[in-house]
Amino acid sequence: MKRRDLLARLREEGCVLVRTVGRHDFWRNVITGACQPVPRHREIKEFTAQSIIRRLSAPSSES
Repeated sequence: MKRRDLLARLREEGCVLVRTVGRHDFWRNVITGACQPVPRHREIKEFTAQSIIRRLSAPSSES
């Protein structure tokens, strides 16, 4: 998955960038308060991207 596609999805879920440290950005979901590091690579493995989305998504959007 392209990083820009992942970040667009996180913004749709209500996430905001909290800080940048090393090779990762930390994103927080303002609805749930969950925080998750996101690697700064052009391509992020699909398994990793889905895991990040699952951890940062709001409970009502889970299926």
